[in-house]
Amino acid sequence: MAFTTTVAGNMSMTVRQEHQTVEDVAQNRRDVEQHLGIFPGSSCFVSQTHSATVRTANTSGWAHQDTVGEGDAIISATGNQPIAILVADCLPVAFTTDYGPTAIAHAGRVGLLDGVLENTVTQLRDLDPLETGTITATIGPGICGACYEVPEALRDQVAKQHPDIAAATSWGTPSLDLPAAAETILKHAGVHVQCIQECTYTNTQLYSHRRQPGVGRIAGFVWKSSE
Repeated sequence: MAFTTTVAGNMSMTVRQEHQTVEDVAQNRRDVEQHLGIFPGSSCFVSQTHSATVRTANTSGWAHQDTVGEGDAIISATGNQPIAILVADCLPVAFTTDYGPTAIAHAGRVGLLDGVLENTVTQLRDLDPLETGTITATIGPGICGACYEVPEALRDQVAKQHPDIAAATSWGTPSLDLPAAAETILKHAGVHVQCIQECTYTNTQLYSHRRQPGVGRIAGFVWKSSE
């Protein structure tokens, strides 16, 4: 799995600066895929809507089919199809298994609370023939609890469902800790979890919608190496 930075350029076809064209983004994607050992244009993306919907990858990558449909997570049933998700503060969560399938999810506040991670895990479990496999989730770069400021009423309401999500910013206002909540959700589902402790808001090598709206998106990729 891999998560891009601004060094690789914008990965979003729809969120672009005025001077940037679709072909510019396409070239950024091809360059990253080639660097990762993925056949250029073969990764599957979804049309992200902040939902809990999980889509299944097909054999047509973005060069032939823009996305596999509306949703916020993608599963490769065999693990052979490269899959990708776009973020700029929301969490990219990459899943691998020891029995084959892979997945990747876009977990913003809405999708996380609506169950996108649980739905992804459930579908991965359904693909485990012996029901003894291990799922590992890697929580990639996203906005941290010290930076994700929200109204106090929202924080208190959300914390009723997910106590670990309640936090405070570094300047003392109410906030949400999406990585902490995601980790708790995944561990409760029996998933092995590892975290990349990078905040998109403070790390300028990552795109942040809150810091710079409309500039771009980083991507998370999961793929099977040809080696």
